Amino acid sequence: MMQYLETLHGPYGQYFAVERELYRDKTDYQDLVIFENKIFGKVLALDGAIQTTTRDNHPYHEMLLHVPLLAHGDAKQVLIIGGGDGGSLREAVKHPLERAVMVEIDSEVIDLSKRYLPELSDGAFDNPKAEVVIADGCRYVAETTDRFDVIVVDSTDPIGPGKVLFTSEFYRDCKRCLNPGGILVTQHGVPLLQADELTDGYRKLSALFDDVTFYLTVVPTYTGGAMTLGWATDEPRHRKVPLGKLEERFAGLGIETHYYSPAVHQGAFALPPDVQRLLTK
Repeated sequence: MMQYLETLHGPYGQYFAVERELYRDKTDYQDLVIFENKIFGKVLALDGAIQTTTRDNHPYHEMLLHVPLLAHGDAKQVLIIGGGDGGSLREAVKHPLERAVMVEIDSEVIDLSKRYLPELSDGAFDNPKAEVVIADGCRYVAETTDRFDVIVVDSTDPIGPGKVLFTSEFYRDCKRCLNPGGILVTQHGVPLLQADELTDGYRKLSALFDDVTFYLTVVPTYTGGAMTLGWATDEPRHRKVPLGKLEERFAGLGIETHYYSPAVHQGAFALPPDVQRLLTK
């Protein structure tokens, strides 16, 4: 049986037994592989790094979207940078938004995800709230005149086309696109294996926003332990919404989740000492 070996972390990695390879080719931007695994279902990998699976994507996508949207409480305009598999868009359109804009540089990721991984988007691409833009996310936030209540950066790791989404210039342009009191959430990897990425992100975001921290989620195929999602806003009260208010807002959505709950939302901001120390390293 074939095996897929993840190479993201160099001297440490993980392998997947490939039950069936569905697709393998190089797009205009990155190497893309989609295969089936007995435990994790369908798996999408880009440039040697696991991006998502049909089995364990929920702790990532649900926490990436529901935390900022329920913390904000009145988001109407949402921007997703990246996320071509459609999982983040799937969670966004469950909220009473006016518009969820997804900007993805690689149209083939969208097309192939629709074809081979339709479970991830679950019809979100056809939702009337959804607007898909094929463009460079960096250029989009630098040039758009639109403003958003929440911006979510659902990026790859800082390699290949995703590298520019971890720069001060990009974060500055994201802030320019936020409405007053808006929230920026980013993907910042696994601190045990990507400590410098976390420290660098905190330094860059703290230079631009009044309230900056990270919160945790656990995605089994993001090997190395709990992963961090960056949080940046100029409105500190968003991070301190009472549990009762979060429960009320969540109940109002009328949805079921796999990982997110209001209690998990609150607890995710409690960082272990080793992670907390990385913020001020």
